[in-house]
Amino acid sequence: MSLNPHNSSPKILMVEDSPEDFVTATRAFKQASLANPIYRCEDGDDALDFLYHRGAYTDVEEAPRPNVILLDLNLPGTDGREVLATLKQDENLKRIPVIILTTSTDPTDIRACYDAGANSYLQKPVDFAGFVEAIQRLKGYWLELSVLPNGDH
Repeated sequence: MSLNPHNSSPKILMVEDSPEDFVTATRAFKQASLANPIYRCEDGDDALDFLYHRGAYTDVEEAPRPNVILLDLNLPGTDGREVLATLKQDENLKRIPVIILTTSTDPTDIRACYDAGANSYLQKPVDFAGFVEAIQRLKGYWLELSVLPNGDH
């Protein structure tokens, strides 16, 4: 699902199984004036299909290569840890910045994600105002200040 499929700005893939968290995130994106196209996958298997253009995602126009991935850890099926490990071991995908966006504050998760190649680790804010602030900071750093790899393979 893309919120803005015709925008040429960096594409964001959000891997989030919770409909409530996704709605909150998209509201926070709008509040932060983030106009980037956002694609959603609901679990790790769906995300890998999106990134490898398998299953329902064979059309590259409908499933373009993202410039940034927001990845939840606790997903049904293939979890976020496995998705991260798979991406960072793949020569064609490992340069895509992966930002972990999760409720977990477990030091073991944090360490394991950075060891596996996560580019950032953010705890999901508990309230909407905190979510908006986090998204504004994410937007400022990752989508305005940082130079991202392009979407080419």
